[in-house]
Amino acid sequence: MSITAVPRGSHLTRRLIQLYVGLALYGASSALLVRAGLGLEPWGVLHQGLAERTGLSIGVVSIIVGAAVLLLWIPIRQRPGLGTVSNVFAIGIAMDGTLAFVPDVHGLAAQIALMVAGVVVNGVATGLYIAARFGPGPRDGLMTGLHLRTGRSIRLVRTLIEVAVVATGFLLGGSLGAGTVVYALAIGPLAQFFLRFFAIGEKPAGADEAGSGEGDAVAAAPDNGDTAVTARTPGQAILPQ
Repeated sequence: MSITAVPRGSHLTRRLIQLYVGLALYGASSALLVRAGLGLEPWGVLHQGLAERTGLSIGVVSIIVGAAVLLLWIPIRQRPGLGTVSNVFAIGIAMDGTLAFVPDVHGLAAQIALMVAGVVVNGVATGLYIAARFGPGPRDGLMTGLHLRTGRSIRLVRTLIEVAVVATGFLLGGSLGAGTVVYALAIGPLAQFFLRFFAIGEKPAGADEAGSGEGDAVAAAPDNGDTAVTARTPGQAILPQ
């Protein structure tokens, strides 16, 4: 099953709105974590570290890194979708835009509140854009592509990639802290919940009123982290296991 496949008959307008709202919220949530100052999500640590070294904005760095990762899809023969290309640009633009309007916060209580808001909004955003079914982001596609080419589990491939990303970002000056840990623990359950909440599916032809569509398959499919991507929904393959 191609990871960019979408259910026939889905409402295109809803899917497009869901995609771009999700990507915008993802960028905004990353910006909230930056302003909270308690640690960023794994790729955010790398983006911030590179921004510190290059003098570029963190949103611009996110775009450059996303484009570079997308080039890595070529040897692993992954196929991008509209959501993949949009992910490269929309998140970075939304992130810089949010940072321009949201000031730094002071005081631990305010920092914790902003960090929690950032993690929750990130979960909402992830559910929105993955459930729109326009293809994974560049970083998620790299993970699933390496899984297919190496035969290693999604869990192992994702862990190795994110450990390498966090370590590199930290050495470059990225922010690693409590927010990074909270994000790592919370994003899987949050994103899985919102993926099901925002799922777009259709009832199979001939199914009765109690029949299940693709959204039900997401909830019913096994989630052990070692099943091949071809036997899993895109959301299950992408989300932390």
